[in-house]
Amino acid sequence: MLSAPSTAADPAPPHPRRLAWLDALRGLAAMVVVFEHALQPLWPEARTPIKAAFDPGWYGVLVFFLVSGYIVPASLERRGSLRAFWISRFFRLWPLFSVCVVGMLLLAAAGWDSLHTWWDGRPVALALAHASMLQNLLYAPNLANVLWTLSYEMAFYLLLTAMFTLGVHRRSTAAALTFTAAAVLGAGLLPVALLSSGGAGRMLTVVLVVTTVLAVGLTAVLAGARRIQQLGAVLIAATILLLLAVNQSYPGPWQGLFILATMFAGTALYRVESGQLSRRHLAWVALVPIAGLWLSRDDLGVQVAMAAAWLTFAAGMALRRRTMPSWLAWLGLVSYSIYLLHPLLLESVEFFLPDPLAVPLAVRLTLLVAVCAALLGLCALTWRWVELPAQQLGKRLAARPREAMNETEPYL
Repeated sequence: MLSAPSTAADPAPPHPRRLAWLDALRGLAAMVVVFEHALQPLWPEARTPIKAAFDPGWYGVLVFFLVSGYIVPASLERRGSLRAFWISRFFRLWPLFSVCVVGMLLLAAAGWDSLHTWWDGRPVALALAHASMLQNLLYAPNLANVLWTLSYEMAFYLLLTAMFTLGVHRRSTAAALTFTAAAVLGAGLLPVALLSSGGAGRMLTVVLVVTTVLAVGLTAVLAGARRIQQLGAVLIAATILLLLAVNQSYPGPWQGLFILATMFAGTALYRVESGQLSRRHLAWVALVPIAGLWLSRDDLGVQVAMAAAWLTFAAGMALRRRTMPSWLAWLGLVSYSIYLLHPLLLESVEFFLPDPLAVPLAVRLTLLVAVCAALLGLCALTWRWVELPAQQLGKRLAARPREAMNETEPYL
């Protein structure tokens, strides 16, 4: 079992409790993303003016990324075990991810979605790309429109794994600034789909090579001798950095790099808050949103969303010792279900309502309320019967017997 190096200057992270303010942020972000995706099928006439002034999708995902950056490294360092970390991540992410994928495939089989056109000629490549959760960095189309963000989550986890193995995991500010600089300086030079362009055969080759290399790297990190672990970490980091540089799909080169910068900035904020870094690091972290505002200078809606996401996270931190509304904390608890399952309902709405402008607005808004109510009911069920049992199983497999099942894993 690999343990993190520690020094007197770097205190061990505190044992995390369920942080209600992070749950509240996640619940808010999830519902804002639902609103973004509901515009096209239910309120298309408002979509363009709303996104021109404030892009709700970017707001929601940036809040998610800040929350992940803040809490996930703390979870890894608390455990001190990459094996336990990856077992936890697997049972936190893949079961519900699989439900979402199967749901989208069922919609396609029923003729409610045109996904079958994506899979023609490349089913193996797309299936394996989704199984790795790196489909967006393998330039494979996402089965559901929200799945692209999970590719950046996975890239973040793999980079954390490499940094943890190499003993540089506390250099969060440097990582945030490095990705920020790459986004600013290299955004206009980076190619898109350099590795995967050229047809289904090329994509399959890249998917097979990348998944094999990452599997070898993870195996080395989790089970090898110290030198083998270090080589595995370098292999993982080099592969992910290559994909980020030259093989991204949506949203684009600078956005992908900025997402990683945002996540590591969230980690740096955690380290400042927990006393691992001095408060002077806040000035360096502030360069990340400033760079994001400059990079999105041609899109006011994205600029406003970025600023709002950072201000929301700052407000959450300022109120972290306050009691959060229970309903908002509950939304955070089921936010992963909200995020992954709402496209299935909205795809169904789009199938039965192909011309929303022909329907009175009052009817469409009533339908939106009904969709949200159905979504929350579905999420309560998937939390109870999919997420919670999977997390408990993962905890039993990952933890020592005396620690098993003390708490569920609340954060993505």
